[in-house]
Amino acid sequence: MSTTFQLDTSTSRANPTPKPLRRLTVPRIRARKKDGVTDDPLVMLTAYTARQAQLLDTHCDLLLVGDSLGQVIYGLPSTIPVTMEMMANHGAAVVRGSYHSVVVVDMPFGSYESSPEQAFESAAFLLKETGAAAVKLEGGEAMAPTIDFLNSRGIPVMGHVGLTPQAVNVLGGYAARGRSDAEASKIVSDAVALDQAGAFAIVIEGVVEPIAIAATETVSCPTIGIGASAKCDGQVLVTEDMLGMFERVPRFVKKYEDIAGLIEKTVATYAGEVRSRAFPGEAQTYQPKN
Repeated sequence: MSTTFQLDTSTSRANPTPKPLRRLTVPRIRARKKDGVTDDPLVMLTAYTARQAQLLDTHCDLLLVGDSLGQVIYGLPSTIPVTMEMMANHGAAVVRGSYHSVVVVDMPFGSYESSPEQAFESAAFLLKETGAAAVKLEGGEAMAPTIDFLNSRGIPVMGHVGLTPQAVNVLGGYAARGRSDAEASKIVSDAVALDQAGAFAIVIEGVVEPIAIAATETVSCPTIGIGASAKCDGQVLVTEDMLGMFERVPRFVKKYEDIAGLIEKTVATYAGEVRSRAFPGEAQTYQPKN
């Protein structure tokens, strides 16, 4: 029996609640791909808050505390300014709000690139501060020694190849990768290197579909596509994108709902009622007792 936290939606407070933790584990995620095939595709979405995690948890295998929170939560122009403290705070909130999914925390730009030792220190900090199960880092073959270093020291790592947002200044933008033969070959070889180094899964982002399929068929660990292919072993999207919180999203995003429109409509109704003094009404105020 473990003590975890149940978010009481009636009070918005996290209360300690004894409850057995039955989370999926990294080995179970890795084992979903057998003999090169994943019969039950992995479902992953981003999460940044406890309440969001609570809503997504039942339906997902993995929750990614992505450094995309820089843009989604903080209004930053890219993921580059995101700090370790941001990732730790949001990661801890997501862990508190979830019970089923494997929680993976992005390692922010500058926290792991200089050496495996730096990466270990950063990853250990994130796992201690958040209670998450794994970290994710960007980069291809150059990061393979770091993944091996972390994995051999008890830190599960999810890789990330193709379009890597932290390298946007080098890549020159967010265009799809793998259109040239050389770049396509490198993406596949990068995925192989991360797989051999011990990555338990690899995100393949923003690549032309045949390359995503080739990489998926070549590596033994599951691949998780975003702007890649339905033939990847799983999929991930930024939750706010697929819910329609933003007008402009990457072309690979499917908007499943117009939550932004619903919020605007609801707030307009509220504002109208306040201005007409229709709110608060008798049901929302305290009347003298007879």
